[in-house]
Amino acid sequence: MATIVQCLSSCATLNSKFKSLSLNGASSSSSPTSSFSIRRGVCSSLSFAQSVSQCVAFSSGNTWVQKKPVRQLTVCEAAPTKKADSAAKRARQAEKRRVYNKSKKSEARTRMKKVLEALDGLKKKADAVPDEIVTVEKLIGEAYSAIDKAVKVRALHKNTGARRKSRLARRKKAVEIHHGWYVPATAPEAATMAA
Repeated sequence: MATIVQCLSSCATLNSKFKSLSLNGASSSSSPTSSFSIRRGVCSSLSFAQSVSQCVAFSSGNTWVQKKPVRQLTVCEAAPTKKADSAAKRARQAEKRRVYNKSKKSEARTRMKKVLEALDGLKKKADAVPDEIVTVEKLIGEAYSAIDKAVKVRALHKNTGARRKSRLARRKKAVEIHHGWYVPATAPEAATMAA
């Protein structure tokens, strides 16, 4: 016969009722907390604490089972601090592009600097000959090539590339005018040449 015992006020009264119960129905130990062995590992011991407000136990033959309120276990995981895979890939791609673009821009700047230094040296030289401009023109060709490559891969804007090439051409023209190797045509001469 199954016996259901509920204790709503406190477990102290339930504890005193279970002192006389055992698996065989005989008196159990006189310990303040009652312990009952359970078959098939349903519950290893039945003990009651003073802090519990409601305890429910029932007996079915020789097996005692303690019913506890079912607790729902919620596992919370903190948001990961690492970047998402797509963001990490974008970061890798951006870094690769940055390094590549930096090398292209640096090459263009270096070639321009060499041309400008050569032109300044040629302008300061008093006894310069027109054949010396040929070496500068080779340097200008290399600078144009570096600038065009940087524009092609979009490391530089096309207008920036055009402005830098124009700057080099104007500097070369200024050196040629300075030494008298080039005489710019006046407006009336240019009109007669075009007609």
